[in-house]
Amino acid sequence: MGGDFGPEVVIPGAERFLSEHADIQFLIFGDQTRIRPCLDRTTFLKSAARVIHTDKTIANDDKPSAALRKSKDTSMRLAIEAVANNEADAIVSAGNTGALMAMAKLILKSLPGIHRPAIASLIPAPQGDTIMLDMGANVLVDAENLVQFAVLGSIFAKAHKDLQTPPTVGLLNVGSEDSKGPEHVKGASAILETIDFPGRYKGFVEGTDILNGVVDVIVCDGYVGNIALKTMEGTAKTISHQLKKAITSDPLAIIGTALSYFALRRFKKKVDPRLYNGGVFLGLGGLCIKSHGGTDDLGFASAIRLAYQLAQAGYISQVVEEIQNLMIQEPMVDEA
Repeated sequence: MGGDFGPEVVIPGAERFLSEHADIQFLIFGDQTRIRPCLDRTTFLKSAARVIHTDKTIANDDKPSAALRKSKDTSMRLAIEAVANNEADAIVSAGNTGALMAMAKLILKSLPGIHRPAIASLIPAPQGDTIMLDMGANVLVDAENLVQFAVLGSIFAKAHKDLQTPPTVGLLNVGSEDSKGPEHVKGASAILETIDFPGRYKGFVEGTDILNGVVDVIVCDGYVGNIALKTMEGTAKTISHQLKKAITSDPLAIIGTALSYFALRRFKKKVDPRLYNGGVFLGLGGLCIKSHGGTDDLGFASAIRLAYQLAQAGYISQVVEEIQNLMIQEPMVDEA
């Protein structure tokens, strides 16, 4: 029921994904008077979905504290509880981000050994996607938090990119030299250089490397990650606006654009934000994916795809195993 459009996007998004993957079932939580008409228009989903009715919802502008107080029997809470009760493998929601995160942390709880869950996002890169985390869940972190983020991101990257070798990991910093950066970043680097974890540590990466695909996973604190993400979003909007303005500025530009139509279409598809939709809450005792509230059915299907990939890969059990392996290693014991 969340996001800008509710069932009018969620249902077609689920239908789009189901047309590619017929091996899943959906539990759809919300007001059946709005859901049923959308569901009746589908070809595949109406026979692969069960509607759990509730007319209680979390508003997009509710503060997390207020949302928690009135969360009982809301569509968001019931969906999260379905994951907690092993009735579903993952929840995908376009609803209130703060409320979803607060409720997911309360109900699903952090996995054993995980100090702070993180939000991971996909970033387009020349040779496939880059996983970047944390994107805003934790403003202040320490070295051990960053090391755990590296573990969470590595397992995610392996599942999403279907890698046959351990994914490469970099720490976002103000320079590539060992002497640069805040103490928690340098401390995390020292640990990652010596421990056994499900990735290959490649050292520091800079802001100019984020979109170049130099590593599979970029790790940072939520303060830096959120600023970087919104800077990229703002830059993309500015470039799009200026490009449209330039190609319609005169007849020659319009002719040149027509001649470049297929190249421009390939470019648009490569950087289409709908294909990278979905922030994943990593480190919780269940899979929770946050779709952008303003996305369309293609974007929502992309968020479902992330949930599907992680569930298929057994992401949660892998994290539990790798965190246990991490905590018994000497550098981590010394850090603690």
